[in-house]
Amino acid sequence: MIPLFEQYPLLREKLAYVPLGEFPTPVQKLERLGAELGISQVYIKRDDLSGKLYGGNKPRKLEFILGDVLRSRAKEVMTFGGAGSNHALATAMYAREVGLKSISMLMPQPNARYVRRNLLMSHYCGAELHPCGSGLESVRNMPLVYAAAIYQLLRHRLRKGRLPYFIPPGGSSLLGVVGFVNAALELGRQIAGGEMPEPEYIYVACGTMGTAAGLTLGLRAARLTSRVVPVRICGERFVNTGAMIKLINKVNFLLCSLDASFAKFEFSETDVDIRLDYAGQRYALFTDEGMEAVSLMGKCEGIKLDGTYTGKTMAALKHDAKNGSLRGKAVLFWNTLNSRDFSDAISGLDYHDLPRPFHRYFGEEVQPLDRE
Repeated sequence: MIPLFEQYPLLREKLAYVPLGEFPTPVQKLERLGAELGISQVYIKRDDLSGKLYGGNKPRKLEFILGDVLRSRAKEVMTFGGAGSNHALATAMYAREVGLKSISMLMPQPNARYVRRNLLMSHYCGAELHPCGSGLESVRNMPLVYAAAIYQLLRHRLRKGRLPYFIPPGGSSLLGVVGFVNAALELGRQIAGGEMPEPEYIYVACGTMGTAAGLTLGLRAARLTSRVVPVRICGERFVNTGAMIKLINKVNFLLCSLDASFAKFEFSETDVDIRLDYAGQRYALFTDEGMEAVSLMGKCEGIKLDGTYTGKTMAALKHDAKNGSLRGKAVLFWNTLNSRDFSDAISGLDYHDLPRPFHRYFGEEVQPLDRE
């Protein structure tokens, strides 16, 4: 039984849930990286191994989201992301696993090799792919996105007789955030079992705030004093302190309303410390600091990070270690990247079978820092 349901049995009756991942994910001490950074207690939470099909931080969210989809008897799900969205791909893969059709509304983003892989794998999984918007962080983008979404919603309503179930970008709905409340309780068990000391800081990538928000609330429920260090990888319009506190409070209220034994906690701006300096010029554009961190992790530990999310997060941890602020402290890096290989599945696919607007990602050069 998952930790959330064991600690709060009433939630098991109230929350829909479908098991998708392989939990608990391992905690591993990074000896060589720690020696390189000058800190003796640095660990990694291997959520890159969170599912056989596809790892990263998405399976935890989708266990609760797709559970609710199945309970609602919807047949299709719709979600949003960049052209190379890990969330859209994970949704497509796990939706297919539980018998659902997935519709991905994908916005333009800087080109990278992972964009090509994710598009091909989404196609392989039978996802319906639609281009929308003018860019993830464009001020004029949202009206275009809404228009494209409304068109597809109505189209599917006419064809199927009901609307698709909507999943917010990143899977950061209230139910998706619950997945990381459970993750924090899982970590609490591992700490109690002696797998690692209680960390003072937990570094995690922050794109739609769901992972960081869930961990922040879950740590409080687990009676841990660890502080989450969310490293922002997109613009302030999407990730900011006020919005994160509001999200945490909404999830806290939801869980309290379903099980009165779940405590009502108080959160303020002092409980959220979003790191702002590592996002770079725009979403999904790699940075020198991020790619240096990717290289360092690969060299020291043989663990793959990426230029959009986890490399920038490790860059923040590396900076803090080098300036001495982590000396003598236990630190946890929460790896939100998928490390499951699906190259065999896409090896024979032709990108010309994708909708034409996505062909450009295969004809254009990838961004200069993508040296994979």
